[in-house]
Amino acid sequence: MPLVVQKFGGSSVADAAAIDRVARRVVETKNAGNDVVVVVSAMGDTTDDLLDLAAQVSPQPPQREMDILLTAGERISMALLAMAINAQGVPARSYTGQQAGVRTDAKYGRASIVGVGPERVADAVRRGKVAIVAGFQGVSEEEDVTTLGRGGSDTTAVALAASLEADVCEIYTDVDGLFTADPRIVPAARHIKRISYEETLELAAHGA
Repeated sequence: MPLVVQKFGGSSVADAAAIDRVARRVVETKNAGNDVVVVVSAMGDTTDDLLDLAAQVSPQPPQREMDILLTAGERISMALLAMAINAQGVPARSYTGQQAGVRTDAKYGRASIVGVGPERVADAVRRGKVAIVAGFQGVSEEEDVTTLGRGGSDTTAVALAASLEADVCEIYTDVDGLFTADPRIVPAARHIKRISYEETLELAAHGA
């Protein structure tokens, strides 16, 4: 059975109605005869809201605590999407980056993935479930939660696709594909028609 990894950004899961639409797309993919792993970003402006809250309580919050705070957004998305998929009759389980086996270095706020051991995700897929993984996050050797910085959820999706040997990695976004940079910021960014997993990881890690 083909394995499809799907990644949905913050605008795709911005509210309950959007989450329901994503759930329907995931269920359609599953019912079409595929195994499915989904990576999600935080809902809408959740990350910005958390950053604002942190600034209100501390002028210089410790980076370790910021990473713990910011990963909450993706955890909310993953749980709500799992609930929505289950409500549509397809079993789904949600996993944090740590539970999904995403290992990183200890650079808070801009950690790099050093390895992925997705045994729990693979086991859920083998048992016929849709696995929902929180993007943008992992865990260091010291077992501290870390965030991956710009493009973190895309990086998570591609790393999982590579480690699971997925047949397809689909990135759902509000631009027309993969670019050499963010086309909303860099007008001269070029659209990339074909790219390897490794090259995609490199681009995502640099905010493409």
